[in-house]
Amino acid sequence: MKKIHVGFLFSYDYEKLKLSIPPVYEASDRIFLAKDQELRTWNGQKFTVDESFYTWLKEIDVQNKIEIYEDDFYVPSLSTIENDTRERTMLSHRMGIGNWLIQVDSDEYFVDFKKFVSSIRKYDRYLINPAKYKIQIYAFWLIIYKYTENGILYVDKPKKAVFATNYPNYEYARRTNERIIYVDSLVLHESVARSETELRFKLENWGHNEEVNDGFLKKWIEVNENNYTDFRDFYYINPKRWKKLAYFPSKDLNIIQNIVRKSKRLNISKRKLFFKNFGQWFKYVRKKNKKTL
Repeated sequence: MKKIHVGFLFSYDYEKLKLSIPPVYEASDRIFLAKDQELRTWNGQKFTVDESFYTWLKEIDVQNKIEIYEDDFYVPSLSTIENDTRERTMLSHRMGIGNWLIQVDSDEYFVDFKKFVSSIRKYDRYLINPAKYKIQIYAFWLIIYKYTENGILYVDKPKKAVFATNYPNYEYARRTNERIIYVDSLVLHESVARSETELRFKLENWGHNEEVNDGFLKKWIEVNENNYTDFRDFYYINPKRWKKLAYFPSKDLNIIQNIVRKSKRLNISKRKLFFKNFGQWFKYVRKKNKKTL
């Protein structure tokens, strides 16, 4: 117990696992890939897997720590987000309560996973009785919005995102309503950065397919590296959540990771982290006191 267990969802965008698994491989104790036994998305559409992917998986798994977990992850009577939440819950139970249950999507790339692990290890005491002391660990996304001719458009400020928990009582995707602890880690998130064809497929089959606003795709198609400063409000649900874009003059994720590591603007200050965690602690204490009244 008290292991670092990392879970991925194995679906239509499985090729992106070639970028998301390597950054977490060395610092994890075990890696689980959750794959629907009938190769269905949360919307019930079928996808196929090229055999070369399994060959790649065997080649990189030099420590024999990757397990493919197949199950029935599609329930027709559920919405896509309900199927999303259900699969993540099943995956985390497979990973084993009593371990750190870290879930990373295939289009999320940790800048420094060893640093993330070191940060959450400070809270190992919450693994002793996780059902009583439930927490969730938040890091920060740097959201890649779109690949352009010469580089990448990204949301100009890091956004909070949940990645780990000690107890998987998920209520919405990988979010719970438990106490939040923030750690200073950045994750590159491709989010809606796809070809137009791939993006249209994702919008139909991911957990947010019923929430996407009508103007999102039109704006995504129109914006490019030359005109992005002429646009505002880019988020696919509530547009104002992503107010502005910025630009990396490269598509190489390794180069971008190096830029991010050196950028003060894109990293979370210790002061900001302290106050965010103090606020979450105070909120937790107040909530706990209300329950005892």
